[in-house]
Amino acid sequence: MSDQLARRLGTRDAVLIGLGSMIGAGVFSAFGPAARAAGTGLLIGLAIAAVIAYCNAVASAQLAATYPTSGGTYVYGRERLGDWWGFTAGWGFVVGKTASCAATALTFAAYAVPGPWWAQRIVAVAGVIALAALNYRGVTRTAQLTRVLVAASLTALTIVVVAIAVGGQASTANLGGWSALTSGGVYGILQASGLLFFAFAGYARIATMGEEVRDPARTIPRAIPRALFIAVVVYLVVGIAALLAAGPDALAAATAPLSTAVHDAGSGAVAPVVRIGGAVAALGALLALIAGIGRTTLAMARNHDLPGWLSAVHPRYRVPHHAEVALAVVVSVVVATVDLRGAIGFSSFGVLVYYAVANASAFTQPREDRRWPRWLNVLGVAGCLTLVATLPWQSVIAGAVMFAIGLGGRALILAHRRRDSSPR
Repeated sequence: MSDQLARRLGTRDAVLIGLGSMIGAGVFSAFGPAARAAGTGLLIGLAIAAVIAYCNAVASAQLAATYPTSGGTYVYGRERLGDWWGFTAGWGFVVGKTASCAATALTFAAYAVPGPWWAQRIVAVAGVIALAALNYRGVTRTAQLTRVLVAASLTALTIVVVAIAVGGQASTANLGGWSALTSGGVYGILQASGLLFFAFAGYARIATMGEEVRDPARTIPRAIPRALFIAVVVYLVVGIAALLAAGPDALAAATAPLSTAVHDAGSGAVAPVVRIGGAVAALGALLALIAGIGRTTLAMARNHDLPGWLSAVHPRYRVPHHAEVALAVVVSVVVATVDLRGAIGFSSFGVLVYYAVANASAFTQPREDRRWPRWLNVLGVAGCLTLVATLPWQSVIAGAVMFAIGLGGRALILAHRRRDSSPR
């Protein structure tokens, strides 16, 4: 019996799965921190984030065609650049996506429980534990569930835009004129772009479906730009509508910015529907994140880049259960101690480093393996590193510390292994 996955998905299916990976918790939460960084200039930041996301996605697609295996850029970096680069990418993914889990759980709680902060933290931790338990039993997002989640998210976002349009309180005065677009300065716009990058998390899911799509050499290059284009249009429409309704200051102060926008537009009656849509989107994204981190952790543990006990696979449910239990504990601690903006910034730090390694790996591929020009890889590396440097300083310091811990820990472990293996 073949161990290859069935090639059942066409271009439309691939686009849908890509949208399911992008249109989730990020669009319901990231506009708040972005507005705090750049005001109306978050719209420029969104365009920059979209360009860099495209560079990262095509680099991942090109690499996935050559290395169709689990592990993503952790594997690509090891194969193209060396073990240290692979570890850096894998560590960035695990750290960044763990923060994504926390940000997504906080987004779920912000929309599900419009109450005091402590109640939201309790609900967020409960959501993490419940979904970790589902993953423990092998219950992950299926194609059918993805369709339901995409439909729910797009329905909620449509309600947001329509409610703002008919509410009667939206005003172009909230945009502040053309000068307001640059009022946050270059630094603020780039910081907003780095924070909005969180909203694109998961777009490269299409690039990893080489074994599941019909005619992948043709389907994947077509599906990636289409899914990204649709997502960018959705984000742009929702972002403009939210700014027209509430203005950048109100969005910056909100933990559930789209709910705030609907209320300020004079359509508070539909706010509960928007809250339900945001909560459902966040839960779906969190379920997929927990499964993805568990698999990358499993791959790193098998290569002894993480403790070996994390590579354990449950004999019945066939999931990396040690990795997922450890993840649930760590995410619960982060949820209890970090706010939404900090979690989004920290997530973007780790994931941007991950994709910088992906672009550098794709740059080294020979001509016969290339599908896109090298200048896109150069732009991707430069863009990722620029956005990393312009994230909120707290996120930059925390990210630098976590990478120092990871890289320093690996160096000590390797030195210890060399001493143990040297002749006495």
